[in-house]
Amino acid sequence: MTDTDQHEAARARIREAHLTPAAERPASTARGLHHTALVSSDVERTVRFYQDVLGFPLTELIENRDYPGSSHFFFDIGNGNLIAFFDFPGLDVGPYAEVLGGLHHMAISVEPARWDELVQRLSDAGVEHEVHSGVSVYFRDPDGARIELISDPLGEMYGEVVL
Repeated sequence: MTDTDQHEAARARIREAHLTPAAERPASTARGLHHTALVSSDVERTVRFYQDVLGFPLTELIENRDYPGSSHFFFDIGNGNLIAFFDFPGLDVGPYAEVLGGLHHMAISVEPARWDELVQRLSDAGVEHEVHSGVSVYFRDPDGARIELISDPLGEMYGEVVL
C-alpha cells in the first residue's frame, strides 16, 4: 500500500467515524467567525493593501489592550465577518512563518464578478499571485500571510457542498 493509499484509507476511516450526513447533522453552536487576527509589521501598509487593493473597508483602529502602543484594527470581509490585525511596535516578532498550529491560508469568498476584478487589481498592484481552477487566486499579503480569494459560494468548495 502506498503512502497515498494509506492517507486515503485514514481519511475514509475518519469520515466513517465522524462525518454525519448533512440532514442528520446538528446545528453548530457557533454563529460565525467574528474575526481572525493576524500580525502586521506596518499598519498603514496593511491598510493600503486590504482596503485599497482588496476593497475590504477599514472599520476600526484602536489601541491593543494587551500591549501598550500596539494597534488593533479591523476590515469588513462581508456577512458581518472581520479580519483583524495587531502590530507590535518595538517587539521583534520575526518574519511570517507557516508553522504547525499556525495559519496556512485564509480563504475569503467573493462574488464571481468581483473575483475577476480583484485578480486584475492584484496584477495592477504588482502582487504575485496564482490562479487555480478558475475560481481561486492565491497570494501573500504584505507580511507574507497566504490569502485565497475564492468565487465559490460560502459553504462550497470547487462545486462541492462542504457545509
